Amino acid sequence: MKRLLSLLVALTVVLAATGAMAADFPAKNVKLIVPFSAGGGTDAVARSLASVAEKYLGQPVVIINKTGGSGAVGMTEGAMSKKDGYTVTMVTREIAWLFQMGLAQVKPSDFDAITLVNEDPAIVLVRPDSEFQSVEKLIESAKADSGSVKFASTAKPNFYLLALELNQNVTFNQIPYNGAAEAIPAVMGGHVDFTMVNPGEAISQIQAKQLKALGVCSDARLPGLPEVPTMTELGYPIVTGTWRGLAVPKGTPEDVKATLEEAFAKAVADPEFQEFMDKRKLGIRYMNSKDFTSFMEKDVKGLTAIVEAVKKQQGK
Repeated sequence: MKRLLSLLVALTVVLAATGAMAADFPAKNVKLIVPFSAGGGTDAVARSLASVAEKYLGQPVVIINKTGGSGAVGMTEGAMSKKDGYTVTMVTREIAWLFQMGLAQVKPSDFDAITLVNEDPAIVLVRPDSEFQSVEKLIESAKADSGSVKFASTAKPNFYLLALELNQNVTFNQIPYNGAAEAIPAVMGGHVDFTMVNPGEAISQIQAKQLKALGVCSDARLPGLPEVPTMTELGYPIVTGTWRGLAVPKGTPEDVKATLEEAFAKAVADPEFQEFMDKRKLGIRYMNSKDFTSFMEKDVKGLTAIVEAVKKQQGK
């Protein structure tokens, strides 16, 4: 009996402490882990959103770039952080396939979703003076000499490229980089032949004519780049891209998650954030926590067929 009373007292203390924490949250800086390097699209979305969210949270939101493993390093650290809401992670589409490929253990179910923020198609980019002035030329060269055409990969394996490889039964030489911030200069410097990133990650270089866009992997042409044909128009029915959202470790208190969800929802709708995303040609796609959870589960299932094809291709 005495032991039972002690357990009840301890439980009461824990619940009281949790309730007090939720009521006071946030009482200090909130960390936002970005699993890719500074300067890329994920980093840009995170920094703009964090800046705007501060006025709704009432506390600074500090960006922490944790790179490596195609996003696995940062997302794993985020999933394993303390369940108090003070560490939020910008999860990206890589979380839907890394564990399926056996390249990481972190998976969507390790997180509680907060909100989906962004979704963008992939775009094929080369140097303006490249010998590859069309997608057709890239594919012809890859078919003629498998693995000879060098691709700057923002993650390896790269699901943008895999969609193209599987569709055309070709193989490119994937050179891994830590995100678009490293891949884009590699193309501009002539170290690789092409890359596929999101339009917003390369819009400055495209507008400055430092990069040439050959095709975009979307259902329709982009309003900000109307001269760039879709891959489907070019004869390659490939629709692929990425998404970015926010999540906290599984088991974070409900009140804390509700505070974060409300604050970041207001930040996504804020004119300052909307203007930034529009100028950078980054797409906004908002979902609440419930819909974002279902969205990730659906994407995991949707990518399974590609993952199995890749494993078969690799003899696994």
